Amino acid sequence: MTNTSSAPDATSPPETPSPVAAAELPALRRRIQAVLIASQILGGLGIAIGVALAAVLAKDVSGTEALSGLASTASVAGPALLAMPLASLMGSRGRRPGLVLAYLVGALGAGVVVLGAVVDNFPLLLVGLVGFGAGSSANLAARFAAADLAPPDRRGRAISTVVWATTIGAVLGPNVAAPAGESVAGFGVPATAGPFVWAAGVFLIAAGVVSLLLRPDPLLTARALSGPAGSEEAAGRSLRAGLKAVRESSRARLALVTVTVSHTAMVSIMSMTPVALSHHGAGIQLIGLVISGHIAGMYAFSPVMGWLSDRLGRLSVIGLAVGLLSVAALLAGTAGPSHARTAAGLFVLGLGWSAGLVSGSALLTDSVPQAARAAVQGLSDFIMNTAAGVGGLAAGLIVARAGYGWLNFVGACLLLPMAALAVRGALRRA
Repeated sequence: MTNTSSAPDATSPPETPSPVAAAELPALRRRIQAVLIASQILGGLGIAIGVALAAVLAKDVSGTEALSGLASTASVAGPALLAMPLASLMGSRGRRPGLVLAYLVGALGAGVVVLGAVVDNFPLLLVGLVGFGAGSSANLAARFAAADLAPPDRRGRAISTVVWATTIGAVLGPNVAAPAGESVAGFGVPATAGPFVWAAGVFLIAAGVVSLLLRPDPLLTARALSGPAGSEEAAGRSLRAGLKAVRESSRARLALVTVTVSHTAMVSIMSMTPVALSHHGAGIQLIGLVISGHIAGMYAFSPVMGWLSDRLGRLSVIGLAVGLLSVAALLAGTAGPSHARTAAGLFVLGLGWSAGLVSGSALLTDSVPQAARAAVQGLSDFIMNTAAGVGGLAAGLIVARAGYGWLNFVGACLLLPMAALAVRGALRRA
């Protein structure tokens, strides 16, 4: 039987799952999913508490709006930097140690953000945001953990259910930003840094939940169930093998473009929306409500996207993502002083991101062999977060020089290669 006395460390051998009978598999899937759902709720709360005011905090500490976009860049740099080491760790030791590591790095980063705000040091603040952003690596990787044991015709729904679980924490997070800021009054911590104090504690709880309860490890169990083909040498799970798998599959390339473009467009527009709203008189409470609506769009309807992905096909939902993201850019980019129109645009932006992430992630898992999946999935997260980091940096500069409307126009233009590849893929299947 699997040893449950402690979490695996850097020197311990990887967990060897006990054989799972076919009759036991449904119950195991439900239990693993329940643990992932619990961790997603906590992780979503931790991320959303901080992200709601990250750009505003960066503006306050740096003293200039042009650098406020660096908050988003730093936040997505964390998961980008951690993606490949995390994929390597998961590929050799399973999902659990990788998820725990990501949450712990996120907690440490949140603490450094608070320190940077207290001493009014912008570079230190950015270093902390890089670590804080790593916490989202766990929530991103959890969607693939949900797919490890799912049947192929239910992978979209398995991914989307875990993505959906983030809704609870993610919607609550921005709305507790104000109380979190008030809670640090009298301690010398700026109110806009208070949310990161709470985020650190939430990440630590999430790490404990995963470490204690995510047993047996879903990835290692899936490999064991796959037999010899799923238990190949470590070289078969290397980054090189992942790159080879992507090169050999046009569907995998489409999946990578889909998750990358969807995530980059969403991060770029969302990150500067609080600044745009503040220009038109919105306070912290209103900004929190708008971001909450956006996050609801991202997560609350993901089961619908998963169901559509499984029933209508991945390509159909990728096309839906293109349409939704285009409408979002139009609404937000032409909103001007209308807070309601901005809120509507951000909500639709979240829906488009959900459609792209769920369908793209399912297509990516479908398109590569079992042995290479962890490496390819890590490569996907690396590429999409790197691109989003560049997008976040560019977003601040675009808004400072040209305005929020032009940022949305550029975001819409990013969708063109995604749409072209989706049409090409559909024509090939016709």
